[in-house]
Amino acid sequence: MVLPGVSFADANASLDDADFVILGIPFDRTASFRSGARFAPNVIREASYNFETFLFEHEVDLVDIPIHDAGNLEEFDTVDEMVSSAEMEIRGLSSEGRFPVILGGEHSVTIPAVRSLQDIGVISIDAHLDFRDEYLGERNSHACVTRRITDHVGMENVFVLGVRSMSREEFEDERPDFIDALTIREEGMDGAVRRALGTLDKKRIYLTIDIDGIDPAFAPGTGTPEPFGISDMDAKRCINILAPRLVGFDVVEVCPPYDHGNTAALAARLVREVIATVWKARQKMVRC
Repeated sequence: MVLPGVSFADANASLDDADFVILGIPFDRTASFRSGARFAPNVIREASYNFETFLFEHEVDLVDIPIHDAGNLEEFDTVDEMVSSAEMEIRGLSSEGRFPVILGGEHSVTIPAVRSLQDIGVISIDAHLDFRDEYLGERNSHACVTRRITDHVGMENVFVLGVRSMSREEFEDERPDFIDALTIREEGMDGAVRRALGTLDKKRIYLTIDIDGIDPAFAPGTGTPEPFGISDMDAKRCINILAPRLVGFDVVEVCPPYDHGNTAALAARLVREVIATVWKARQKMVRC
């Protein structure tokens, strides 16, 4: 069931007319440190009204883009229920070439989003590798999201950017490729993204941004903050490079009870960045 709520700013199109569809998944039942990400979808939407419709660096105005806000899924009792229901909902919303934009919620909401798409690679910005097979008895925990993604797309089609925390077992196990945050700081995001694209075996890319991948100086309102992260501008640069190949996006792990509004504002601005740059890239392809 999709529940109505405050709409994302400038999302004024009907579903039938939309190229981009926003869906909130207010779920955080596997949160392992600080809970509250379930409040994020509507808080991110509220923050979206802070911005001009025109993104001057891209010469794109969001009022010219057909965006539909489908509201929020209902709150589920278990993570397995969420994954099953959300996968069916996202698959329906993203049919006919629509671009899904998912507002978490904890990072486990990426599992159904990725499962709803086929023939994709996944690039993740995340402080944590999240490659446990199970955590506290849950295979679909937010601490297992990268493992569950590889179950769907294959180890060779997942790449994680900004990592700075993992267990010994994750480090010693066979795992997907990653570039740590220190390397990105020293060598730049451009090279990191191009290395990821060169490694993945797919042209179509799904991007998931766990907001804790960005340094808590820029995004303090998250459930599991890790110092020494990438910058907000690194995340923007990543989006700009990937835009021509993106087929879906989510931003997750914003935790409003530990925020003063700046983390939600960043998440909203990242959503707008994705929509603007993907739209611009698609329009360029049409003209060509």
